[in-house]
Amino acid sequence: MQSVGQAWLVLELTDSPFHLGLVTALQFTSILLLSPVGGALSDRFPKRRIILATQAAMMAQAFVLAAVVWSGRVRYWHVATLASIYGLGRAVDIPARQSYITDLVGRADLPNAVALNSVVFNGARIVGPAVAGLLIARFGVGLAFFLNGLSFVAVLGALVATRTPGDPDPAGRLGLRQGIWGALDHATRTPSAAFTLSMVVAVSILVLNFNVVVPLVARDVLGEGAHGFGLLMSSLGAGAVAAGITLTLFRRGRPTLWSLAAAAAILSAGTATLGLVSHFAAAAALLVVLGGCQIVFSTGCNTTLQLDTPDALRGRVMGLYALANAGMTPFGSLLIGALAERVGVRAACALGGGSGLIAVTALVLIGRRAGMVWGRGRER
Repeated sequence: MQSVGQAWLVLELTDSPFHLGLVTALQFTSILLLSPVGGALSDRFPKRRIILATQAAMMAQAFVLAAVVWSGRVRYWHVATLASIYGLGRAVDIPARQSYITDLVGRADLPNAVALNSVVFNGARIVGPAVAGLLIARFGVGLAFFLNGLSFVAVLGALVATRTPGDPDPAGRLGLRQGIWGALDHATRTPSAAFTLSMVVAVSILVLNFNVVVPLVARDVLGEGAHGFGLLMSSLGAGAVAAGITLTLFRRGRPTLWSLAAAAAILSAGTATLGLVSHFAAAAALLVVLGGCQIVFSTGCNTTLQLDTPDALRGRVMGLYALANAGMTPFGSLLIGALAERVGVRAACALGGGSGLIAVTALVLIGRRAGMVWGRGRER
């Protein structure tokens, strides 16, 4: 609901695709700069305590944004500033949350737990955007932000009731600089980790910009309002949930590198195709497919990295994952926003998706030359 409300509010205030991309970029800049630090903190302090603090901070941000909107004095710089604060909380929260999953379930059940986590997250993406679209159309964006703030009460209550503290491995209690360099050294020396992180960077910059692309497609290509935008975002979430449930039930062991590359290629081709769609139903159907591929790709990358990482480094490597994933969003958001403003939404989708396909192909060729194992098993 917060994502839909924020995107629609920016378009109402500025009527500018570039400013929409800019505010999304600001939200993720903190993740780009500080997620490795957040990962290092997760290897030094109990993860549950970190998550409680970050979730409380994001709850306060949502309430402040609702209050500013309801005051009738909201300006673009208010939204941009609060988006940056939200990103600061997420920079610390993401690596702590991702690495906390292993503490809760253990390594044997990690692939299924990561998929189940995506089901829960994306289930909210089905309901939230659709409800947000209805609320925005009837009551304005302020209520969406307020309800988002209220939702954190349940989150904090669940964390308080969870008894697993997520204590760090004693070997991981290093200084910030030493810890971050240790994670980088591990990532560069482990072929599957290097390939996975490189793939995540490329896809995040060029393809996974749905928070910018979907509202522009809804408004400028399909002529839809806030409600139509919300339904399109729900379609993305529906595909993600369907894929997540399938992975939870049937995934056994680590995903293959071929499956990661295939999902990335389909995401790229689908994004390019999205710019050609002229009917709402076709766009919704395509977004269902893209949502499913996004989950196959993201859960596969997450699982691969965690299974290849020692416990003492897990928080810091998840910090690198957050940097490669959400941290690259500022560049992708600015790129797609600037392209859409200059050459149009359709051309921006084609350029982003086409460039993604080229990047995925290049990484696969490099990986094959390096002699990586692409099926089941580990790199030698």
